[in-house]
Amino acid sequence: MSEKTILIVEDEPILREVLKDYFASEGYGALETGDGNEALALCRDRAVDLIILDIMLPGLDGWSVCRRIRKTSDVPIIMLTARADEDDTLLGFELGADDYVTKPYSPPVLLARAKRLLESRARLRAPSYAGDSLRLQGVHLHFPSRTVTVEGDLIGLTHTEFEILAYLMQNHGIVVTREQLIRKIWGYEYDGDDRTINTHIRNLRAKLGEKSSLIATVVRAGYKFGGER
Repeated sequence: MSEKTILIVEDEPILREVLKDYFASEGYGALETGDGNEALALCRDRAVDLIILDIMLPGLDGWSVCRRIRKTSDVPIIMLTARADEDDTLLGFELGADDYVTKPYSPPVLLARAKRLLESRARLRAPSYAGDSLRLQGVHLHFPSRTVTVEGDLIGLTHTEFEILAYLMQNHGIVVTREQLIRKIWGYEYDGDDRTINTHIRNLRAKLGEKSSLIATVVRAGYKFGGER
């Protein structure tokens, strides 16, 4: 398996170096910067497999960096925040982040989060379904390219949105609980609340457009692909 490259965007030099050395010691390639514009340049010029992105950057902040990256890439993004503010977390998800970690944190915890995202991304890219795709009611998922089309029109999904849609479609017609989604998508002890799941589902429905009703909310149970809400 080829070495995975992690881009660390953190404005505290000491913390940035600690994370870079830690990820390197675990067998990952590590790029680092404390500048939002330089982070965008690195994403453009280098092959990056995952981004660890601090919100509070000088100049171009983490929100803006995330927003711009999402215009061209679905690379997994873990946001770092110094505040345990649920609104910050939800905004990050709305902009396309896949996960968040609140400071202070330990490098092993951050590594575990990164590994989970990278493993789930590799799993979804693996050819494990007939024809490497799913096609249901006008929605077509192609796993090797991680592309989604709705009635033939290509739509852009984040890594987490793609995983949620794939899981719901794989369980077509079956109610999937929030707990099942958490275990499948995040895979570790969850420290958010239902608003986090709801935000991802809302974003996914918005991107599905006229097909948004295919993701049905089942009150006090969860979600189901197929059928009106």
